[in-house]
Amino acid sequence: MPLVTFTSDFGNSDHYVAFVKAAMLKVSPSQQIVDISHNIAPFDISHMAFVLNSVFREFPEGSIHFVGQDDEAGYFIAWVEGHYFVVPNTGIISLVAERRPDLMIALPDSGSALKDAAIAAVKLAEGATVESLGEPLTNYKEFARRKARATKKEISGHVIRVDHFGNLITNIEKTDFDILSRDRNYAVIFSREKLAKVNAKMNEVDPGDAFAKFDDMGRLVIGIYQGNGAQLLGLSFDSAVVINFEE
Repeated sequence: MPLVTFTSDFGNSDHYVAFVKAAMLKVSPSQQIVDISHNIAPFDISHMAFVLNSVFREFPEGSIHFVGQDDEAGYFIAWVEGHYFVVPNTGIISLVAERRPDLMIALPDSGSALKDAAIAAVKLAEGATVESLGEPLTNYKEFARRKARATKKEISGHVIRVDHFGNLITNIEKTDFDILSRDRNYAVIFSREKLAKVNAKMNEVDPGDAFAKFDDMGRLVIGIYQGNGAQLLGLSFDSAVVINFEE
């Protein structure tokens, strides 16, 4: 049976997570439900998309990813890169998927959209066809993804997430950097810092010093080793980060 993951902005101090899981397990008591996070900032679509996009590909293909967030927007099922997503129509799927989903099915709402969508997720895991769960969806909310701008002279990006440790994750991608930095000197510029090297590991710098490295997803991360980079550098979501290349 496929895995069902559960991600929400419900937190852990109220009953909402348990309410959703109870609805799922009533239908399928043996269903495996994997919690990704329930500490997404309330109504923060970019945070939700960032977390999902960072991890969903690590699960087996055919997994079903259920999202609890703003259920009044209406739910639908989307097929993205070999995975099912059961998501509200808030624009989140456009921030997770690289392109328009191959299949989208709108789910009916009997008065409790969250519960209905949760049940649809486990029915899908039990083998129900996606087409049997709703009607084709053609109109869905979309957001444009902001990409880093790359030229021969520089890569200009911005912070897309401040993590739990205060490290700042950017939208500058390693593939662009590797091409443009080949046999060239460069400078990574952010806040008051100007670094002449992208590190392989954070501990290549001394505690309290600034670093820049690429994470497992190939995104440039900047911060302060053993310190809170966001606080110490005065940077936050959307702050500018630039890599300049010498001619």
